[in-house]
Amino acid sequence: MSAALAERLRERILSGAAGPGQPIRQDTLAAELGVSKIPLREALARLEEEGLLRSEVNRGWFVTPLTAAEAREVYALRLTLEPGSAARAAARASMREQAQAIIALEELEAAMAGHGDVGALNRAFHLALVRPAGQPLTFDIVQRLHVISERYVRKHLEPQGRDARAHDEHRALVEAWLARDEKAVTRLLLAHIGQTLDDLEGQLDGQKEGD
Repeated sequence: MSAALAERLRERILSGAAGPGQPIRQDTLAAELGVSKIPLREALARLEEEGLLRSEVNRGWFVTPLTAAEAREVYALRLTLEPGSAARAAARASMREQAQAIIALEELEAAMAGHGDVGALNRAFHLALVRPAGQPLTFDIVQRLHVISERYVRKHLEPQGRDARAHDEHRALVEAWLARDEKAVTRLLLAHIGQTLDDLEGQLDGQKEGD
């Protein structure tokens, strides 16, 4: 039950339904979901381990804020792990895995056009480019990084024109990946993740200054 609760609460946070800094009222949430506090606390503790919640003594649980410092850490780790793993995956991907990557991109593009959950589908797209590498530990770490960065993806796409640029970058990346061009995949993914981080730093630092 705690795993199912964690999944429901995770989606609330990642979708923005529970915003940064918002308190999590255990009594209210337990009543709403029709569960006892024990599995709920286990679910909250799991989300704290994932970096989506923080607990404060005598105050309770809160959705973690979006910060430039966290973005730098998460995206720096992605820059270290993801480009090389995606390049390896490009060289090893089966035809079925290539088809899955194409479908993941099409679903993401449809969401960016206003027909779905951009954050979750962006995560699915990037993971489809890493999964065939045959590196289960690396994949698990990258997957966790994408869960943490999903809220930052939504933040990044707020300014007008970002979705069009992301579309072009994703298309170029998939073309190189399908062509098994490992050097191009590495270069394009480094640029894509790095530019996203640069944009986020500007947004989040500016937000902090304006508070």
